[in-house]
Amino acid sequence: MTADRLLETSEEVERVAPRRFEPYPEYRASGVEWLGEVPAHWAVAPVYSRYEVALGKMLDAKRISGHRLAPYLRNVDVQWDRVNCEGLPEMDFEQTERQRYALRLGDALVCEGGEVGRTALWRGELSECYYQKAVHRVRPRRETERVRFFFYTMYALAQSGVFAAGGEASTISHLTAVRLRHYRFVFPSAEEQQVIANVLDRETAEIDALVAQKERLIELLREKRAALITRAVTKGLDPGVAMKDSGVEWLGEIPAHWEVLRTKFVARLESGHTPSRSHPEYWEDCTVPWFALADVWQIREGLVEYVHETAEKISELGLANSAARLLPKGTVMLSRTASVGFSAIMGTAMATTQDFVNWVCGPRMVPEFLLYVFRSMKPEFKHLTMGSTHQTIYMPDVGRFVTPVPPVEEQQRIVGLIRRETAKLDALANKIRLGIERLREFRTALISAAVTGKIDVREAACD
Repeated sequence: MTADRLLETSEEVERVAPRRFEPYPEYRASGVEWLGEVPAHWAVAPVYSRYEVALGKMLDAKRISGHRLAPYLRNVDVQWDRVNCEGLPEMDFEQTERQRYALRLGDALVCEGGEVGRTALWRGELSECYYQKAVHRVRPRRETERVRFFFYTMYALAQSGVFAAGGEASTISHLTAVRLRHYRFVFPSAEEQQVIANVLDRETAEIDALVAQKERLIELLREKRAALITRAVTKGLDPGVAMKDSGVEWLGEIPAHWEVLRTKFVARLESGHTPSRSHPEYWEDCTVPWFALADVWQIREGLVEYVHETAEKISELGLANSAARLLPKGTVMLSRTASVGFSAIMGTAMATTQDFVNWVCGPRMVPEFLLYVFRSMKPEFKHLTMGSTHQTIYMPDVGRFVTPVPPVEEQQRIVGLIRRETAKLDALANKIRLGIERLREFRTALISAAVTGKIDVREAACD
């Protein structure tokens, strides 16, 4: 579907209403604070009465002989409802350990730390796999338990902060095996657990599909935004104007009355620098804003024109004893290492690290126009970027940057049009993001309400 068609149907997408459910006819007190009242016919019991909870094997690199190697899962490999099985590490598992730590189809895997309680089900992705101590294996004691219902219960508790609130007081919270075993969960009959899990699978799949559609719409709006900027700064505003070949591949044809010049001929090129960390005095009484890679998050989405704040500052002494320069308000900066190709305008006088190149515009170049030229050059930046691990655009290539140069008044009109049109697209994108947020909130609330018995989803199973 094209961006224009999705724009036409965005209001239809917003009007999709989630299903509503009724409560159960009768409730009783659960005796568990986070549960509150539960359906009268549901059981409340500690996890250990229904499931076996076991931690995985402690990793000891010194004891790996390489003779009995087998893959194992780490905390990071267990994501919500998904297990990563690519590039798994290996360690030795003796025969007795293979029996103890082997995964079976239908086991639940629960993260002890990190995002406490994050859970996935083992679906037999590998014929043989084990797990590390940072992960709990939760296995039903009876075939009547429905692990999919357990998964949704874990999701509801983790999202509501129950596990984090009950975590141990340390640098990060941990869900110990003892604590997990003794949490009291609700347990409907096996049949009702299955019904609830089936309904949640269906309802959440519908919500996820709608979220994916909305995310695709945002992506198409982003593409439309980029195309609008590129067209405006390379073709101008008059579709009937005479054109000429620019002689530059990424520019193509430009209006015949425009010029194409090296960027450094219309804006003074400045590099950044970092004062020596070996001189502590350079990092005392810091007052000079200093834009670094730690600040790129402000401009990564390409929605902000001006930046005013920096995570770190440098001192006047450090500035005087380094190649860093205090550049004036209105300077256009571009990241050229690591996070390559992000641009903005200094909203106040500041310096930058050597990870940025900066242009102080002369009388023939409007800073905002140059900013949008840079934002249209992403394919060119990708072409110029060198290095596989530490990506960089080197200074000789920066010195060869070219830019279209319309008359100043025309540059200002182009900037005005870009601002007006992108503001419309950004407003629509923000509205769609709000819709995504509401859908995700509803998804979480639906799961929580279903697995704690606040709503009765049994009739929906027949739809």
